[in-house]
Amino acid sequence: MSEQYPGGFISKNAPTVSTTSAQGMWTLSQQAGYQKQGVWPYPGAALTYLIVAGGAGGGMGSQSVGGGGGGAGGLQTGTLIAPLGSAVTVTVGAGGTSTSSISANGVNSSLSVYATASVGGGRGGSYQDNVSYLAGSGGSGGGAAYWSPSGSATSGQGNAGGGTTTASSYGAGGGGGAGAAGQAGTTSICGAGGVGLASSITGSSVFYAGGGGAGASNGISAGAGGNGGGGGGAGASGTGTAGTANRGGGGGGGGATVSSTQSSGGNGGSGVVIISSAVAAASTTGSPTVTTSGGNTIYQFNSSGSITF
Repeated sequence: MSEQYPGGFISKNAPTVSTTSAQGMWTLSQQAGYQKQGVWPYPGAALTYLIVAGGAGGGMGSQSVGGGGGGAGGLQTGTLIAPLGSAVTVTVGAGGTSTSSISANGVNSSLSVYATASVGGGRGGSYQDNVSYLAGSGGSGGGAAYWSPSGSATSGQGNAGGGTTTASSYGAGGGGGAGAAGQAGTTSICGAGGVGLASSITGSSVFYAGGGGAGASNGISAGAGGNGGGGGGAGASGTGTAGTANRGGGGGGGGATVSSTQSSGGNGGSGVVIISSAVAAASTTGSPTVTTSGGNTIYQFNSSGSITF
């Protein structure tokens, strides 16, 4: 209830704020104070977030043909208001494996209060027994191998994998990263993984979501992994390097072999969800790592759980 006076409206009663409601007529100074607490214009905690999906496995290497690099997991950042008193579900995606001819894509990561999931990276391409296994599309796309296209990326989350040319003597492509596309393979280059993106949400600058490098092929050196945890490509007949855990990096492609055997690509790195807020959480599950920086409390989820403000 309020009455009109010259100069505007005033309230007979001071505004009341709880975890479930915010009522009354507010002055500008009161609005500013409650905004800082995250409870105006409605009860909620203002969050800054980083959501990185799992990176993909690198492609298998076979006789004379190296595997394409795995794509990095999709990366998203932003701010939102989380309702007070309700648990926010945190899902952290696993990295894709590279244990068969068709490597696996990475797994999505998400926050339940944010509608769009970060999409797992696309697997690296490979060529086995005269059959091409296409690179996968995902948050970032996987690198191509031998006569096949590279994987595409999810808009706003990453970049495409690198392509290749038409013969086994050409290098495979690197996996895409959050910051750049994977490098294409040529007669003299096995593609490097696309670079990741740096975030300072934890208080320190860290790179996330780099693409995996392509595996070595017919005397061509392996492609390097993108920074941000992307797995480097393997040497000849060698296994690809895994993406770094909780960075969402793509795995490196397996190196070309000297016989009919196969060489494995590296597994993709698992994803991560990081939340920063001036309002401390009332409770969490999933054992996040909790730190502080710049007056905010930071919750790093390396595995799935929940957070309630």
